[in-house]
Amino acid sequence: MVLAIVCAGFITFFNGAGQERNQSEEAIVDEERNVRRKGMRKIMVTIPSAFIIFLLVVVLAFIRRPKVVNDIKFGPSVMDIVKITGHSWKEGFIKGTIPQLPLSVLNSVIAVCKLSSDLFPGREFSATSVSVTVGLLNLVRCWFGAMPCCHGAGGLAGQYKFGGRSGGCVALLGAAKMMLGLVLGTSLVTILHQFPVGILGVLLLFEGTELAMTCRDMNSKQESIVMLICTAVSLVGSSAALGFVCGMLVHVDTLYALISINNTMFFHLSFLQRIYGITV
Repeated sequence: MVLAIVCAGFITFFNGAGQERNQSEEAIVDEERNVRRKGMRKIMVTIPSAFIIFLLVVVLAFIRRPKVVNDIKFGPSVMDIVKITGHSWKEGFIKGTIPQLPLSVLNSVIAVCKLSSDLFPGREFSATSVSVTVGLLNLVRCWFGAMPCCHGAGGLAGQYKFGGRSGGCVALLGAAKMMLGLVLGTSLVTILHQFPVGILGVLLLFEGTELAMTCRDMNSKQESIVMLICTAVSLVGSSAALGFVCGMLVHVDTLYALISINNTMFFHLSFLQRIYGITV
């Protein structure tokens, strides 16, 4: 618990709590101090606090359980080509693809494209390019026994929160994973088993906070209601597809109610204009 609190304070100090200062508040501060603080803030935000915490926790894991060193075997693991039978393809498609498809489309394609446009204005990514890269990635990996994966909105928010603001950090992360896989192989799993769950919870907390902060551009009650309904149904029903459908129904219903009100007001105004000659 103490370690988790220390890590939370460390992340807050370097990366903030997720709330940026607006322009009206910046105008109150003296220009010279504002520029200096803005520069310091920019440097602190780019510090990879999550990566530093990960390294410290791994070191602490070795200190707490020195016997882990004896289980480490250097060298890459032996990779075998998986022979996927027709029955396996059928079972995987029915039991894996169909149930996972709504979540993957919503979280890995639609949400990623929307979040990327919010975090990086002017850098638009099409849903086609994102979905094709995810599909090709899994088609290549499945022949080597790898688990299906995707780049979800939570991962993008976490990378942005912890200092990853360019494509270079993603390339560096991928290169580091490949290097660890070639050097440690399956021994890396033994090391990661010692990773404290509390620290992982702290990292996920800040990642979720950054993801939730994207709702700041909502300026109507209609958008807020749709978001709350979609989130509540998804959590209670444990189904992103069900939450998405309910959110769409509420969205269509509120739009219909708004159009009906506007049409009714227009009808009444037109009636008054024809009968009494009132102009509005």
